[in-house]
Amino acid sequence: MAQSRYHSPRRADAAAATRAEILACARDLFMTNGYAGTTVPQIARAARVAVPTVYASTGGKADILAALLTTITEDPASGDVAAAISAVDDPARVIAIVGEGTWHNHRRHWDTIVGLFPQARSEPSAAAVHANILRLYQAAIGVVADRLVELGGLRPGLSRDDVLDILWFYFGDAAWSALSLDRGWPLDRTRDWLIAAATAALLPPPG
Repeated sequence: MAQSRYHSPRRADAAAATRAEILACARDLFMTNGYAGTTVPQIARAARVAVPTVYASTGGKADILAALLTTITEDPASGDVAAAISAVDDPARVIAIVGEGTWHNHRRHWDTIVGLFPQARSEPSAAAVHANILRLYQAAIGVVADRLVELGGLRPGLSRDDVLDILWFYFGDAAWSALSLDRGWPLDRTRDWLIAAATAALLPPPG
């Protein structure tokens, strides 16, 4: 009879704590020195562990960056937004829900979105991380586009791809960074303006 593998909760807790410390130190170094300017040995020294421990616990630099960025893609609020848009029948309300959900995400993860996410393009080893996050976010926006097309009431002549492109223009990362990071708008103002602009672009004028 095969012996069952021994599982130590204390050992598992220690491994989880080590991983969390490595990720926290890597995040600080990425934010301070940049992804390209940070090495695994530097991360190991900051976390006070050996280099092989970093690889065993979190993988290489691209794996670490991917783990740090999952706070964006795995936020439970994303599911709340999807459920909310499926429960309403007013296209304007769907657009507002998406804008509010994006605003909440930016409030919670601002440093990650504007500080870490752009760095995923800086080296080939991280480019796949960046591309995967864009793919996931575009898929989520695609669900919104499908819902708006299903509800109807859009401006005449807009295809499903047109709706997706317009939603991406207003609620993708670039618009929020341009207004709130580059121009210094408060996130509340950015949210309200983008919701109003997206509504005007997608729906006929009232009356």
